[in-house]
Amino acid sequence: MSQHSPTSFLNPKILIPFATITLIWGSTWFVIRGQIAEVPASWGVTYRFLVAGIAMLVLAAFNRQRIRFTAREFGFAALVGAMQFTANFNLVYEAEHHITSGLVAVVFALLVVPNAILGSLFLGDRVSARFIFGAAFAMAGVALLFAHEVRADPGGADETLLGVGLTILAVLTASVANVMQASPPARRLPMMSLIGWSMLIGTAFNALWSFITVGPPVVPTTPGFYVGLAYLSLAASALTFTFYFGLIRVIGPGKAGFSNVLIPVVAMGISTLFEGYQWSVTAAAGGIIVLVGMVIALSSPKRAADS
Repeated sequence: MSQHSPTSFLNPKILIPFATITLIWGSTWFVIRGQIAEVPASWGVTYRFLVAGIAMLVLAAFNRQRIRFTAREFGFAALVGAMQFTANFNLVYEAEHHITSGLVAVVFALLVVPNAILGSLFLGDRVSARFIFGAAFAMAGVALLFAHEVRADPGGADETLLGVGLTILAVLTASVANVMQASPPARRLPMMSLIGWSMLIGTAFNALWSFITVGPPVVPTTPGFYVGLAYLSLAASALTFTFYFGLIRVIGPGKAGFSNVLIPVVAMGISTLFEGYQWSVTAAAGGIIVLVGMVIALSSPKRAADS
């Protein structure tokens, strides 16, 4: 039996966090591109989650959440941190060295698939026929966006293949962490504290990996880097992961993962406003199909179990 009670997606407690996550994460791909232009990707991830982790624990203390964890609870937080805040983000940042941010965002939209599958296998979430149809329809739109971005990518075939492969690995590690966040052990822990410790333990892993692979920390000198770091750490990490993992616990990883299907459309819309992005017929059709598929999948009848 599913752990997630049927909940209307139009409920403001669901819709507002979902929209916030989508809009903020839709903008991060361009900010990440600027970050990795100044520091090695792994150090960029380290700085981001050091700031975000500290912010999360301060917020947890302010909300009087329990911060002290047992050794077993720290072990769980370490596993979440390794999957979500070390492996996932290092792979994403590295992928942006090889392919455009738009293509990374498009490939990451596939997160909805392993989220739904793993949620069904390990959490007992039932996947409705309507959700499957809507997700398949949305994936057709993602395929059109993918085709457009591949044609627009300046790198060669080998670079594109490597970047896409790294992003797919990132999708899988993120999906494992997403499902862990909806599991009984996670539900027994205060969410803000769990996220904070997961980020800081992930930061320790990131720092170790950075020392081994690229050497000592690189200290950026431009103010723009620190503005971007603040945005990625506070808005795009502390705020959005609190919303996102909260949604996962309410509607399940499958439906929560649909934010990643919509994110490429938002990213391209932002690029249109600020970077002069030109929509092709293929990209426009893909964006419309993604939106229609999302409406179908997320408007499942209340009697149908959430995915």
